[in-house]
Amino acid sequence: MFYKRNLINALRRFSKFPIVALLGPRQSGKTTLVKHVFPKHTFVNLENPDLREFASKDPEGFLHEYENGHGLILDEIQYVPHILPYLQLIVDEKKRPGYFVITGSQNFLMNQAITQSLAGRVGILTLLPLSNSELIKNKLASKNSTEIILKGGYPRLYSDKFAPDELYPSYIQSYLERDVRQLVNIGNISTFQKFMQLCAGRIGQLLNINELATHCGIHRKTVEEWLSTLEASYILFLLKPYFRNYNKRIVKSPKLFFYDTGIACSLLNIRNTNDLTLSPFRGPLFENFIITDFMKQFYNQGIRPPLYFWRDLNGRIEIDCLIDLGSKQIPIEIKSGKTVISNFFKNLTAWNKLTQSKPANSYLVYAGALSQKRNTGNVRGWQSASHLITQLEQKK
Repeated sequence: MFYKRNLINALRRFSKFPIVALLGPRQSGKTTLVKHVFPKHTFVNLENPDLREFASKDPEGFLHEYENGHGLILDEIQYVPHILPYLQLIVDEKKRPGYFVITGSQNFLMNQAITQSLAGRVGILTLLPLSNSELIKNKLASKNSTEIILKGGYPRLYSDKFAPDELYPSYIQSYLERDVRQLVNIGNISTFQKFMQLCAGRIGQLLNINELATHCGIHRKTVEEWLSTLEASYILFLLKPYFRNYNKRIVKSPKLFFYDTGIACSLLNIRNTNDLTLSPFRGPLFENFIITDFMKQFYNQGIRPPLYFWRDLNGRIEIDCLIDLGSKQIPIEIKSGKTVISNFFKNLTAWNKLTQSKPANSYLVYAGALSQKRNTGNVRGWQSASHLITQLEQKK
């Protein structure tokens, strides 16, 4: 089933590049989207073992075989990454905007050699699972944020009417058995799964590599390698601290978040909304949900998300999410409560005093429905926050 995606305009805009790359996690809707936007392109799925072998052993012959007058979609390019330099040779010889469309479930930007070979020739976009505004647009959204956090945004969960505890354990097992082994040599897959569960239990917390190593019984370098694997395959991401210290000693460790709260809930064995409501992870998962949705709003415009957090070393002032718009920084406090209380503005007020910023540029996003302007900052309900990035970009 095709769902309307907010990335469509950016994908069409980026077709000015000779190569258009659409990256993102498995089953986020990449294949469906590129087929919709480029219906005349020949589609080749490199998950097919025969096609993969052909492309691997004879890349020039493979590309010649599929030469056509419209264009070529190469799906799941991570299986044959060494074909990319051959694309470079072709696009340098033939000036055809948008001819090659490639999708990948692994972030090849982490491979510096590949990035350099395609520099200036590829427009790179990221498609994450359905954003909150996309769920609303496609009439899939619940009015209950707890239900959306539990379900996550993977399209298949909605199109095939899966329950979260049916889809995500299978998704995680498939990811462990297929993608992880391709990215890194793991001796004991159950230890890696335990590592993923430990990461889920640290959502919204400062990354402590030594602690993860101790709890898993692995070396620090292994933790770093496994984190890179989970980042490259769009399972989790590290939110970096904002670099300006404003005459304060600041935290320099990143915070750990997941790209999809449905996967995180599954790893935490949260199976239904009642479990989530009573869970001590309710607050961190709500924070994860809002920050990831901000990330989707930027990516869907073709913009790399300028998202950070800020925290002084003693933890007296902490900003959950800081959006760097260049000319100004937008501090955002995220609360899972459904009623706004004055204490929610404590960190925003301290930040505005420290940085001499205007309260009108600060926001509180909470699990309720009201949107208000207050002397201490702007209040946004979780649903109206699904358009906040667009509104901020328009004010620049």
